[in-house]
Parts: sequence; structure tokens; C-alpha cells
Amino acid sequence: MNNLTIERTTAPKAKPTDESQLGFGQVFSDHMLIMPYNKGKGWHDAKIQAYQPISLWPAASVLHYSQSIFEGMKAYRAVDGTIRMFRPTENFKRFATSCDRMCVPQLDQQFELDSLCELLKVDQDWIPRARGTSMYIRPFVIACKNFLGVHPADDYLYMVILSPSGAYYKEGLNPVKIYVEPRYVRSVRGGTGMIKAGANYAQSLKAQEEAEAQGYTQVLWLDGVERKYIEEVGSMNVFFVIGDEVVTPELSGSILPGITRKSAIELLKYWGYKVSERRLSIDELEAAARSGNLREAFGTGTAAVVSPIGHMKYGEDTFIVGDGNIGAITQKLYDEITGIQYGTLPDPFGWSYIVK
Repeated sequence: MNNLTIERTTAPKAKPTDESQLGFGQVFSDHMLIMPYNKGKGWHDAKIQAYQPISLWPAASVLHYSQSIFEGMKAYRAVDGTIRMFRPTENFKRFATSCDRMCVPQLDQQFELDSLCELLKVDQDWIPRARGTSMYIRPFVIACKNFLGVHPADDYLYMVILSPSGAYYKEGLNPVKIYVEPRYVRSVRGGTGMIKAGANYAQSLKAQEEAEAQGYTQVLWLDGVERKYIEEVGSMNVFFVIGDEVVTPELSGSILPGITRKSAIELLKYWGYKVSERRLSIDELEAAARSGNLREAFGTGTAAVVSPIGHMKYGEDTFIVGDGNIGAITQKLYDEITGIQYGTLPDPFGWSYIVK
């Protein structure tokens, strides 16, 4: 492969022995990928090396102006022993959109995919084998120019780190409790809500902290202008089964276009369900819940895959979704997507990418 060197660690770490206790994003494999960018030279000298600290100047622009983007992906150990990723080219397309919005120099998407495959092969013994586990993949770019001033940087680092992980939520596939945020906003149209920028997540922390203090797992954001239309959960896109219609908020420029969201929509339509991407107000949703017409709710995302929502709070009101348990459509989506990911079900869409 052009412009990629591999330096294997001389001090490999002990691997986890109990895959049921992995948690999420707490353990990291032996190696990482790193590639610098310098103005006039471009991206160069990509290297797979030992997972280790990096050095930054105190004035590195990422520390002051949050010029950083990332992606979230997974690799799976399939039942036939192969290493598979789920629609990785979609992730790198979205990464390119994030680069453009945050004034980060574009990377070669084929090189991103090829170099990631090399990294996965180097650390393939770290990929867990138990069902429900995976190798979480975090590609990211940070601006590291040593200067103070609000201006796109001239120097960057592209890195990829790997984390063998279990379920994202401690509830696993049990329904989670969602807190609808009435005061704070995450994004507005024209902002950066449609990309994976680090700053998006930093500004969500206050609401997340308050939700957790009340016993809720995640925050459901409303639109930043009228404060009435549902957008997304902090780590997931959301879907609601209202009567015979599966509704998900439309991509209006402030919502992340999730790859799992896209896959869920394609699967639901393939199965013949009525799927609507439209504006959905919290008032309409609450009325559907009160009338018994809100049959299911679930989130989709790389980390959680498909996560049922069983309980919601908005202001002083709380309501149960359906009977509070995982619904049939939610279960079917989870089974189908994870079946494709682990190779236990056919993949008629060609979504699995086998690492060779």
C-alpha cells in the first residue's frame, strides 16, 4: 500500500479475557493509525504504530477553537471467522462532508478504507468473538497548528483508534428511558448538527448530566428554533411507530444522517412498511402516546445499533411507549441488521464489507 508503514509494538498488552465485561470505549487495542497534514505537503507518512500518547502544542487550535471531526464504525467477527464492517464507505462519505464543513483538508476515501483494513488485520486478535460485541472504530481529525486565531489550521492529524466493546447502553436491548430536553438546544439549521463535530457533543453534556440525575439514559433534542419538533437523541437517530406509520424526523440540516438510520429506512420499505421522513412535534408524539396510538419507539446508531425506547419524560409529563417493552418492528430491525453484521443472515443489499 502506498505511503503506509507498519511498526508493530514491542510491548503488546494483555487482552480482555471476559468479553461480557468489555463495556463500551474503555479498552483500546495495541495499535493505532496516524497521518499528519501540513500545508504545502498534504497528507503524508501514514503509519500504523503502537497505541500511545500524542504531543500537542499548548496553542494547538483544536484546544481553543474545536476544529475536530470524527466517525464511529464497527468491525465484527462473523460466524464464518471473517472480519466484517457494515457499510464503511458510507462512513467515509460522511467523514468527507464533515471535513468540508469544518474546513479540514479532504482525505482519499479509498486510502482511508484500505489503511483501516490494514490496522484491523494488525490488531485482529483484539476483535471480540461473543455475540453482541465488536471492535469499535474511531477515525478522527484534529487541528494542531501552533497558533492563536480563529482561522482554519494549516496542520492536522488524522488518527484511527480501536476499542473492543460490548453493549453501548447498560440496558442492552432492554428499553431505555429518554428525557426530552425543554431548554437547551443542540443544533440549528445552518450549524453543524448534520456532521460529526466534537463541539456538537460538548454542548450536549449539560442536558445529559441533568437527564442522568433524573434517572434517564439519553436526551431527546427538540429543534433549536421553535423548540417543538423532535430531532434526535444524543447518540442516535429516532423512529416512532404511530398507528401503521413509521415516522422519523426529516433531515433538515440539523440532524445527523446516520448510516444505521439509512439502513433501517431501506429495510422497512423493503419489508413493505409505510415510512415517513417528516416533521414530528413533541405534542403530536405525546398525544399519540396518550391515545395508545404510539406503538413503538426506537433509536438507531452505530454504537447501539437499534435500541428500544420504553419511557419518555417531557416537562412534568411522563409517558410509556406501547406496553413499555421492545416492539415487534424494533426487534425485527435489530435481528436483521445484527444478523447481516455477524453473517448469520443473508446480505441481499451488499452492506457487509469483508476485510481481506
